[in-house]
Amino acid sequence: MPKILVIDDDELVCEMISSTLQMEGFETIRAMDGHEGIEAARKHSPDLIICDVMMPKLDGFATLRKIREDPATATTPFIFLTGQTTKSDMRQGMELGADDFLAKPVMVGELIATIRTRLQKKELAHKETERKLDELRVNLSLSLPHEIRTPLAGIIGFGEILRDDNTSLKPEEISDMAKIILKSATRLGHLVENFLTYAQLQILSANPTKTSFAGKEASVILKRHIEEVAGKKAHEYERLHDLHLSLDAEEAAISTQSMKRIFEELIDNALKFSKPGTPIDVAAQQTDDLFILTVRDHGVGMDVKDIAEIGAYKQFDRKRHEQQGSGLGLAIAKQIVELYGGRFSIESEVGKGTTVTLELPRVGKP
Repeated sequence: MPKILVIDDDELVCEMISSTLQMEGFETIRAMDGHEGIEAARKHSPDLIICDVMMPKLDGFATLRKIREDPATATTPFIFLTGQTTKSDMRQGMELGADDFLAKPVMVGELIATIRTRLQKKELAHKETERKLDELRVNLSLSLPHEIRTPLAGIIGFGEILRDDNTSLKPEEISDMAKIILKSATRLGHLVENFLTYAQLQILSANPTKTSFAGKEASVILKRHIEEVAGKKAHEYERLHDLHLSLDAEEAAISTQSMKRIFEELIDNALKFSKPGTPIDVAAQQTDDLFILTVRDHGVGMDVKDIAEIGAYKQFDRKRHEQQGSGLGLAIAKQIVELYGGRFSIESEVGKGTTVTLELPRVGKP
């Protein structure tokens, strides 16, 4: 039996709505003002909340704001009841996270239909979340063991050789083994860092009160940071001559750390999935409002299905090419860009390469 919380300072209206919902098979909880409503929401965890806009002590908008700030009720469907619905009221309510507006006096049929629609949408969203979690579990079970075992095998194998045969090894052989151990450990460390980063991003994305960092941070001298990260990654792949930079932009509304993290993932993917001797083109430019970064390679590419399925731990077409990585890089870059109010797009063709473009607001621009 769905549980509905009704918040209205008019006792007669509150009684009438509650009685009507009970006749339709709903369980109801009543609250006579915003403060009571917030406490009732925390205590009873309703499936849906109906709230008057104009109330003393705490109006409907302030009540909704508090409801959305609490993780326990942040995603609960919320319907406003109001006798005076203006465009500015509706806009304010929607910005705060309201799901619907109903004008008083509300017709019983309209009220019940709206409630059932919102509950159905909530159930569909829950099922979609479960589906994604199931897909995530499958992808984890397929990719994680390989991604952990591969670097560990190098670390353990060469570590055993250094332990057991160190007296017979030449200095250059020891140096080569140490380099492989360090490379494997670095890869494993990056894997763990990506898992933690992705988990943090999922928590942020699931919190309606903190879904955007837009306009809250800024990064300058981006040209130097991009050059630094690009040079370091190209050196790791021994492809400095393949790197082509055209950087004509210096600032964006994003933290320096986040920008470097995004670019590191993009340039690493471009180097990883293209052959030595093919160019990696990196361009940064700006308009009056936007910072635009493009990373283009001429590697294996992706098809339309691959692009649509970019997400956590998803690895594409492993039969066609040995693919190292957990599949998190692009998912992480995309989520960070969107948290800062930017746009992230991918154009790709199998066998011809991939172009990733991100657009971020410039400092001081909405």
